[in-house]
Amino acid sequence: MITRRAIFSAALCCVPLAAIAQNQAKIPVIGIIRSEPLPARSYDAFRQGLRDLGYVEGQTIVLEPRWPTNRQFEDYLGVAKEFVRREVDIIVASHTLSTVAAQHATQTIPIVFGASGLDPIELGLAKSLARPGYNITGMTLQTNELPGKRLELIRQIVPTASRIAILLPDTDTSRLIAKGHDAPAHALGVQLIHIEVSAPSDFEAGFESAMAAQADALVLVQNALFYANPKAIADLSLKHRIPVLSGESGFAAAGGLANHGPNIADLWRRSAILVDKILKGAKPGDLPIEQPTKFELVVNLKTAKALGITIPPAVLIQADELIE
Repeated sequence: MITRRAIFSAALCCVPLAAIAQNQAKIPVIGIIRSEPLPARSYDAFRQGLRDLGYVEGQTIVLEPRWPTNRQFEDYLGVAKEFVRREVDIIVASHTLSTVAAQHATQTIPIVFGASGLDPIELGLAKSLARPGYNITGMTLQTNELPGKRLELIRQIVPTASRIAILLPDTDTSRLIAKGHDAPAHALGVQLIHIEVSAPSDFEAGFESAMAAQADALVLVQNALFYANPKAIADLSLKHRIPVLSGESGFAAAGGLANHGPNIADLWRRSAILVDKILKGAKPGDLPIEQPTKFELVVNLKTAKALGITIPPAVLIQADELIE
């Protein structure tokens, strides 16, 4: 008697091995370490970048975003180790702390960082920008001129500002970024007041500390915490009548006074290209770490008027966009 199993086995033997392998081809899984559920703009730009390259989520690629409850290194490391246990094909890290955590978790799984605010060479993440040399590549925000440029801009907007508050998350990486403002502040004759926050619920207290310290203006250290909550900060700026300059794109559009810096969504869109190259066989250590090539200055004239500020012509000329 010929059983169904025998018929199936015979038929299977006639199927070319290449066809079997193709049917069993593993869909690549990308583990994404995010700082929190938001900001969606970065993640959406990354997904759009993959779609532009022909990927279809759930069919030709699987995206697995994760974020820890707390924003401490150990929490990001736990997420990274989970991805290592699951043997994902690539780990995409959203910022500096998650990138360092990912490299602590694995030296073999490729890592792509979406937007790191610190020098990857100084952090030991790469041997050079042109040739990282390890299992990592990505997009860096690191440019030495940005802190000085932002302080210069806020001084142009508020010429009388002699005390400027620097609002930063209470992490070691953010403290290092904030420290980059010290030298240009000294050159401008400006006194800096460092104020740390850990969550959006701390923003109000942070602004109150700035006012108590008689700060004339406030500058935000570039961080996902501020990128995700532009309207909350813009509202506090108006409430306390203190001008705020952010490095995060979208701040002025949300009602803030001005933002200056690289377009984060664009960097994430470009990081999708790196993921594509790795999936096609490139080694991350051979792919150059990319730096921002375009910086944007956006000024909200309506907010300036509400704060009683007249934006000087020198700033208006520099602006890429004026919101009225």
